[in-house]
Formats: sequence, C-alpha cells, structure tokens
Amino acid sequence: MKRILREPLLHFLLLGAALFAAYGLVSKRTSGPGKIVISAGEVASMAEIFARTWRRPPTRAELDGLIRDRVQEEIYYREARALGLDRDDTVIRRRLRQKMEFLTDDIAALAEPTEDELSGYLKAHADTFRVQRQFTFRHVYLSPERRGKNLARDAGQLLAQLREAGDQADVAELGDPFLLEHLFQSVSASEAAKLFGDRFAATLGELSPGRWQGPVESGYGVHLVFVSERTEGNVPALADVRDAVEREWKNARRLETNEKFYAELLKRYSVTIERPQAAGELKKLAEARQ
Repeated sequence: MKRILREPLLHFLLLGAALFAAYGLVSKRTSGPGKIVISAGEVASMAEIFARTWRRPPTRAELDGLIRDRVQEEIYYREARALGLDRDDTVIRRRLRQKMEFLTDDIAALAEPTEDELSGYLKAHADTFRVQRQFTFRHVYLSPERRGKNLARDAGQLLAQLREAGDQADVAELGDPFLLEHLFQSVSASEAAKLFGDRFAATLGELSPGRWQGPVESGYGVHLVFVSERTEGNVPALADVRDAVEREWKNARRLETNEKFYAELLKRYSVTIERPQAAGELKKLAEARQ
C-alpha cells in the first residue's frame, strides 16, 4: 500500500478527482444565478468558529448577523465576478495559484517515506545534515592599539607564561579587556567565524588540543589560544537526524509533485511570449500601464 501511495500517477489521479469534485460543488452552488443556499452545515460551522473565538456560543442575533454577512459576501462575490473584477487582479491570481498548490501539497503529504528512501536522501544530501567541527577553547586577547610596537614581544612573553601554567591559567586576569567571553564550549566552526572572523576559525582548526598556541589573528587583534577539545565534523546516522531528514524529504517530494502537476497542466496550453525588442519598448509598456 505504501508503494502505491508513492506513485506519482496516483497523485495526479487523486488531484484530478479533487479538482473535479471541487468544480462540481461550485457548479452546483452557482447553477442558479439568483439562488443562494446557506446550508445547515454552513450555519453550524459559523457558530462553531464564533464559539472557538469568543469561548461561548453566539446569540440568535449574533448568528443572524453572521448569516447576513455570509449572504452579503456571496452576493458581492457573484456580482464582482459578473463584472469581471476578478480578472487581472494580482492578489486574486496569486491566491488562486496558492490554492492550487495547496491541493498538490495535500496529495504529496499522503506519501510516507521508507527507511531506504530516507537513507538514500541522507546520503545524497550529506552536506545539508553534516555536523560541523566543534571546538572548546580558551583565549587571551592582546590589543594592537594598546601594545603597539610591543605586541609581538608581549605575545611571546605571555605565551611562555601561559604554557608554564597550562590549563590552569586564569585567562580572565591576563591580557587586555575583551568584549566577548574568554571561554567557549562546543562552538562550531561557522559560529567561531561569525564571532572572530574566517582567519581565526581556519587557524583554530589547525591547532593541536592540549597546549597554548599563538598568536592567532582575528578581526579584533591577536589571541593566545588553548584548545581543550575538538570534535571532528561528520554525517550523523539516520537515527540521530531522522525527523530532520523526513521533513526535508517530504518538502522535496512536495516540490517534485507540484512541478510534475504543473508540467502536466502546461501540456494543455499553447504559450506564446511576445518579447519587446528593446529597452525603450519596455519603458513605453510600463508607462502605458500607469
């Protein structure tokens, strides 16, 4: 049954049936131009929506007002269409397109992926789900503005002091004042790049964990860095990212179904595009529309 539900042909048949049913309902409701029927189901739906909104059932007068609004809406809708007010209206055209796409979305949602399909999707889109390198590190900042010509000398002296202290060094008391934290835990490579710049993040990936190293340049100045832990990037197992993979698979399936449905509809039309010959004609057409 799952294999059958995944067949695109079934999707098109179901979508065609839905469109046919919708057309039949509209045709039935508008078969008599001067006749409007507000069914008991519609009245009950109005009352239910009112109750959910206001947390109480509508009074008789309020329900009568809702029914009157519904009748007025139907009359205006029919008269506006009769006058052609729905034509060449960008908002209406976009809304109708959106409703057509909703129909294909509903059909695509019927398909449930198998484990093999999810595994294949994860493999084909590994970069989307790849876990980046992560770093836990401490740093001491040295300001080029404060240190001036002594920056290299001070960095060398401080690096020797830090290496002697090892991972017990009190980084908050050393170096120059810094706006960011001195300790970062499980920071991804992209996060490090946002905080310190691409050069710093790239160098961070080259440092050996367990010892003070530097100076490392950033957008702020230079840093002496102690990487205590580095986790290499990898593609996680399906079990660890199954929900995310399934969500992306369904979205891809939805887009594919929409595109296939559009391609089938396009076959029913002959499309002619008359392109302006020069930029001057484009300007004239734009001015004529204003």
